[in-house]
Amino acid sequence: MNDVTRTFLARLAVTAVAVPLVACASPSTPAIDEEPTRATPATIESPVPGAGDPRVTGTVASGLETPWGIAFLPGGSALVTERDSGRVLDIAPDGTIREVGRIGDVVAQGESGLLGIAVSPTFDADGHVFLYATTGEDNRILRAVYDGTALSEPSVIVDGIPAARIHDGGRLVFGPDGMLYAATGEAGDAELAQDPASLGGKILRITPDGAPAPGNPDPASPVYSLGHRNVQGLAFDGQGRLWASEFGQNDVDELNLVTPGANYGWPDVEGAGGAPEFVDPITTWPVADASPSGLAFADDRLWMAALRGERLWSITIRPDDTVSAREFFVGEYGRLRTVAAAPDGSLWLTTSNRDGRGQPGDDDDRILRVEIS
Repeated sequence: MNDVTRTFLARLAVTAVAVPLVACASPSTPAIDEEPTRATPATIESPVPGAGDPRVTGTVASGLETPWGIAFLPGGSALVTERDSGRVLDIAPDGTIREVGRIGDVVAQGESGLLGIAVSPTFDADGHVFLYATTGEDNRILRAVYDGTALSEPSVIVDGIPAARIHDGGRLVFGPDGMLYAATGEAGDAELAQDPASLGGKILRITPDGAPAPGNPDPASPVYSLGHRNVQGLAFDGQGRLWASEFGQNDVDELNLVTPGANYGWPDVEGAGGAPEFVDPITTWPVADASPSGLAFADDRLWMAALRGERLWSITIRPDDTVSAREFFVGEYGRLRTVAAAPDGSLWLTTSNRDGRGQPGDDDDRILRVEIS
């Protein structure tokens, strides 16, 4: 654990307070994501074809090993992580694939491995690339330099994030403020989500050097929000607001509007609990229809990839922050892991049929090109 991490954890441990419980039951033993036991209904809009509907227009790449993170470079190609192999690939829009790095000491078991990736907003000047990786001890946020040919040996900028075979979080995204946001899971220990001295079950906000970002709720802590079970999707909308897609346990998956210092209730609440100390999700889905991972914003909509639901959700946010949602590609491509907005206005959408829970085809896993306008 680095010095920055030790300092803020020590301070938080002293100032931690108990969070009241609410009368909303949730199972005591976390289930493995994407394998719920029951679901509750939700209302969605009928998928009437129309202008702006997404269309798969081709395959960017195929034969990949559980692609997890996508981050676009200024030139239009993307860096892609493979969860199980630890490889980092540079994939051009024409489908040319080059291996540019392999992160050592990655532990890929269950949902863990080499997960999120983000490119510095000042990449042209510094060449920085950020990765979220599982080791034998913890999850870590790494920083490396990419010179267009190869990644440098990465350095650790945050460590001590709880890790396990399940609920590992892992998404990274830069905000309009130039700060790095990271989604962490509670690693199967639900109480960590309510523990302010733990980095598990949180959304973190850090500087590119790994320090707690200026303006955080606690200046000594990277914790931006808490009470999360397993966030695997982060996206900023056109107003600069942060959205998170989150796995539920047995009842509902969530879309949350994330604000600094907010507590989203896990494990005391799954879905909407109505307790004043917790923030309810903007909307929810039955777990059978979602099990959401990646989230992107494009064409004035949020796009959410669903694993167990095997579909892509298009989510329109109304001015009053209510939403309408439509589903596409149901069952056509299998499990969908990550969706990313490409510089040309399309989406890149990854299948995740080789992650141990799908039924892979000969070309899996793939990155699909989706046109949306």
